[in-house]
Amino acid sequence: MAAAEDHAHVRFIRLALEEAAKCTPVPTAFCVGCVIVDPAGTGPRVVSTGYSRELSGNTHAEANALAKMPEQAGHHGLDLYTTLEPCSVRLSGLQPCAEGIVQSGKIKRVFVGVGEPDDFVKCEGAKYLQDRGVEVLWVRDLEEECLKEARRGH
Repeated sequence: MAAAEDHAHVRFIRLALEEAAKCTPVPTAFCVGCVIVDPAGTGPRVVSTGYSRELSGNTHAEANALAKMPEQAGHHGLDLYTTLEPCSVRLSGLQPCAEGIVQSGKIKRVFVGVGEPDDFVKCEGAKYLQDRGVEVLWVRDLEEECLKEARRGH
């Protein structure tokens, strides 16, 4: 898994952190933010955002951003920025985010702020994505900030 050092990637993870800050904290789940970006054209532009529990039904940030994404987005492949590694297991029985990302068919790269800690389950979201052809890059220097936000309310 490669590291992303580019300033633009840090900027989009910071936008995802702003989304995560909108989460209502609960002791049994993480506060996560997600930003989906179209890197094509005259410059990267945000096409959708999401945060944990934004939509009804114990929803995750990535699933919410995918659900809100305009149908026409993603003809060239999109980048997804998330403050926490996309989940590979859901104790609730809902679709794991890594699976939803792959099934969307629109995400070519996922930029991650920090790996999901083993607080609730053993996450293998990055591996799941890579095994299915989605590039995973780790955005460095924001790990502590992303983890602190994720565990807000614990």
